[in-house]
Amino acid sequence: MLVSRLSYYLASIPALLLGIKNWPMMLALFVGLPVSRPFVIKLRNGARFQVRTPMDVWILKEAALERQYERASIDIEDGWTIVDVGAGLGDFSISVARTHPQGTVYAYEPFPESFALLQTNLRLNQVDNVKAFPHALGAQSGWMDLHIVSPQAVQHTTAPEHESSDSIRVPSVTLDQVFAEQQLPRCDYVKMDCEGGEYDILFNASDETLQKVQHFCLEYHDGVTEFSHQDLVRFFEDKGFQVRLTRNPVHRHLGLLHAANPRLA
Repeated sequence: MLVSRLSYYLASIPALLLGIKNWPMMLALFVGLPVSRPFVIKLRNGARFQVRTPMDVWILKEAALERQYERASIDIEDGWTIVDVGAGLGDFSISVARTHPQGTVYAYEPFPESFALLQTNLRLNQVDNVKAFPHALGAQSGWMDLHIVSPQAVQHTTAPEHESSDSIRVPSVTLDQVFAEQQLPRCDYVKMDCEGGEYDILFNASDETLQKVQHFCLEYHDGVTEFSHQDLVRFFEDKGFQVRLTRNPVHRHLGLLHAANPRLA
């Protein structure tokens, strides 16, 4: 396992150096040199992202440079309707929107600091086909607790098993409500990264909504709730989806799950 981790991190160096134009700033951030934060990472493809931490840069590498979600699922096509649950700083939404200007992305990010960063990055990249909402997705609409479980903003979770005094209240919607409010008769691609919240979101969605989605690609998180990725596999297969897993090369409790709906192929 140690060897595979080392191999993965070493293999990531070319992606970072070749994909980031102002890589000296990135390197200074990673090695702990004084860097004014936040600052803007400039990708060689022309995209620009304001970042706060090395974790933000790492997420950009995975989602914007390596396109991990598409590699684990299917190439996104122009003109598609996409829902991004857990949009963070906009790494996935903005990358997809820039590459596919005829598509529409509905981006949901509940943590106020990250939502502000998402809005900043939308302005930096001058994309107008991303609609951003400061909401969490969950089992019910209204309000829910977002638990601050890590110094990293991208690791906060709405999973009730993480209840603590260090939480904030955020507005919430269900997946059904997203489809109803945005008047989506169909969605080509749903991306999810919500730190264990995926179980509540999906297990409480109606069959009618689930069957409107052609592709789900989500990062699963084992050990956060009573459920695991195997429960997600059974759930999607029972609904008629074809499921494929991509294991995380470093963390055993993480991975990507692609569920394709053959009815919409």
